[in-house]
Amino acid sequence: MPVAAAPLAAGPVLPIAACAAAVALLLWAEWRGARRLVWIAKPAASAAFVWHALAAGALASGYGRLVLTGLAVCACGDVLLIPRERRGAFAAGIGAFLLGHVAYAAGFLWLGVAAAAMVPAVAAGALLGFLVLRWLDPLVPGELRGPVRAYVAVICAMVACAVGAAAAGAPAIAAIGAVAFAVSDVSVARDRFAAPGFANAAWGLPLYYAAQIALGSSV
Repeated sequence: MPVAAAPLAAGPVLPIAACAAAVALLLWAEWRGARRLVWIAKPAASAAFVWHALAAGALASGYGRLVLTGLAVCACGDVLLIPRERRGAFAAGIGAFLLGHVAYAAGFLWLGVAAAAMVPAVAAGALLGFLVLRWLDPLVPGELRGPVRAYVAVICAMVACAVGAAAAGAPAIAAIGAVAFAVSDVSVARDRFAAPGFANAAWGLPLYYAAQIALGSSV
């Protein structure tokens, strides 16, 4: 068994466990409507996925630093999305996540992408983005429509870059994390604009945090 494998395998275990525990507490707080506890559990869960990437060696490569930047910006976005009644904070949160996706896409491009895989990936992303916006546009308030459209376009581009990088030999877990992140965003959109309720958090939050852990693991 390779000697170097042990620290790499053991290092990120504690932050993953911390993230899982914080997400469990966050779900309980969302279910109970305990907003003060949400302010504790959500930042803790997000800090844990940043910690995980650092423990996995994110600072050792250009790709890792770009992913770490994306994780850190998304962690800020998580905090900005906590207030439910402030549209300004929600718009700022969208902006933070948009920048996070740009950082992830830059990381995938840093690794290199397979051009042949990018064509169908971009086409599929464009179709899915169109369908999502067709559903969302009538539900989103006018002042948020522009930021939401930009966000959907950027996350679709990020997923296409992840697929292209995986096709070129990048870790498959990066593409899995990117796709899971995109799917988890549906729960946020549904909760904010269509059908608010705990059911959105019940599946969306675990999927989102698992996606961020997967992206952190890819470094």
